[in-house]
Amino acid sequence: MSTKAVLFDLDGTLLPMVQDEFVKEYFRRLTAAMKPYGYEPKMLMDAIWEGIHVMIENDGTRMNEPIFWEAFERKFGRDVKPDMPRFDRFYREEFDKVRCIVKGQNPDAVALVRNLRRAGVPVVLATNPVFPPAATECRIRWAGLEPEDFTLYTTFHNTGFCKPNPAYYTDIAGKIGVSPDECIMIGNDIKDDMSAALVGMDVFFLDDYPVNREGADESVYKRGDFIDLTRYLEKKIPALSELTR
Repeated sequence: MSTKAVLFDLDGTLLPMVQDEFVKEYFRRLTAAMKPYGYEPKMLMDAIWEGIHVMIENDGTRMNEPIFWEAFERKFGRDVKPDMPRFDRFYREEFDKVRCIVKGQNPDAVALVRNLRRAGVPVVLATNPVFPPAATECRIRWAGLEPEDFTLYTTFHNTGFCKPNPAYYTDIAGKIGVSPDECIMIGNDIKDDMSAALVGMDVFFLDDYPVNREGADESVYKRGDFIDLTRYLEKKIPALSELTR
């Protein structure tokens, strides 16, 4: 089966970072920003984790965003809608400071994404859709790319599933008009990203910043860095090989 679309994870894949460092810095800045408005830091973190949990369990009947805010409100036992502009402002104006934990940019990653687009191949940013668009667009730019480099990038506004639910990948394929078995998913997280194989997608384990929290067998996957990945895709996508000769 020929490869007609390429899906990339973001954090630890296109964007060099250690996930645990990102989470720590993100929560440090968010809790500091919201504390003046009465949000006790631990309770705020617990509410966000609860919101993420319900988004991961979402069955696609609604987008992730309302699911998140409903869980968030249940945790606090009050209407938080008046504070939503304050959260939006954090993501638009403060979230970019979390960039301090990023390990630079990977020029091989940037070149591959843009060469795929030049080759006419749809490129999807298949990052877990638990953030609003502003936060995702920030992280895209940290990687040295632009939102316009992607045919689609998933956020909690436009998606009703999350990784590792295989339906997340089926949904993406449907949105871009291809069959799952015409796609390849590239990522650094065995559980979240390699689950694309369950719907027939080809998968590639990008092992620069590997995540394998459950100790799964990594040897069953094609793996390597962006040089290895580029060589693999050149064999699958003739138009790409013509650009990279």
